[in-house]
Amino acid sequence: MNGVELFLLGRTLMKIGEQAMPQPKGDGPRGSVRTVLVVLGDVVAHPGTTVSEIAARTGLPQSQVSTAVARLESTGSIEGVPDPADRRRRLIRPAATPSARVAEVRAAPIDDALAAALPDPGPEAVGEVTAALEVLARHLTPEVAARVRDAEGAAGVLRSQP
Repeated sequence: MNGVELFLLGRTLMKIGEQAMPQPKGDGPRGSVRTVLVVLGDVVAHPGTTVSEIAARTGLPQSQVSTAVARLESTGSIEGVPDPADRRRRLIRPAATPSARVAEVRAAPIDDALAAALPDPGPEAVGEVTAALEVLARHLTPEVAARVRDAEGAAGVLRSQP
């Protein structure tokens, strides 16, 4: 496998993951599922953060981060509290108690979405792919993505120096 194949596999897995998640109910704020998950992942990794800090770390526009934060707050996934050092700012952190929506998303099985994506959607193929994904998830944690991002930033700094 090369870098292009790995990138394309990652995009395919994101699309399957989106299909596996139950749709939100109600008329809450809308936004890209990917954006919401990127923002949520960043908040979990950096509790007590601000919208501008999330935007800087993720590379997402601040408007998209704000929309995702509003959506996550409306579902009870995160909460914003005033910054004790500057009451004009809000610090965003994971909710102390996961909401019903968080529990619903975490409990959603992936079997149907995998079966729909596989050329051979039989139980053996779904089980084999699920097992492979569990191995990847065990080794490629969100912390790995942070290390890759940090390494990319360091490499960019090194390349820009004379």
